[in-house]
Amino acid sequence: MTESALQWEQLSETVVFDCPGFAVREDEVRLPDDTETTYHTVVESPAVVVLPFTPDDEVVTVAEWRQAVDRVNRGLPAGSVDPDDESVAAAARRELREETGHEADEVAVVGSVEPTNGLSDAVHHHVVARGCTPTVEQELDENESIRVERRSYDDLLAAAVDGDLRDGRAVLALLRHELTAR
Repeated sequence: MTESALQWEQLSETVVFDCPGFAVREDEVRLPDDTETTYHTVVESPAVVVLPFTPDDEVVTVAEWRQAVDRVNRGLPAGSVDPDDESVAAAARRELREETGHEADEVAVVGSVEPTNGLSDAVHHHVVARGCTPTVEQELDENESIRVERRSYDDLLAAAVDGDLRDGRAVLALLRHELTAR
């Protein structure tokens, strides 16, 4: 079966819910067997997930309250690519600076994933930042409370394995780095 034989035909789309950070779109679609049905998609802006290394090869991490799971979540600096950002690398530099107060000597985009493409159109761009040093104060959004921490890379990997690091964005970024750069 060819890929085009799997494709759904979009008949209509309507945004049924819109709030800061995401929207929910309702699509009327026709499946390959001619069945018509409704499908809902969470619509999000593209995001960056930054794996930031200090000059001493520690990783700058964040501890942040996550209301959806009712606990403090440990992870990596991450956030939306804003329309004003010149590039994914520029968005990564901005998010790193805003969330952690650190700036990087160099950044490299290492790949992109669609972490929940059965539910959402989210795209996460993974970025490795090197030479990260604290240079400015955090500039947190009104709904952020973040504590900056440093961990060794090996400790962070162990945390991903033992479940202490549960943030999917961070685990995927670590996995990509581990598979491609180590």
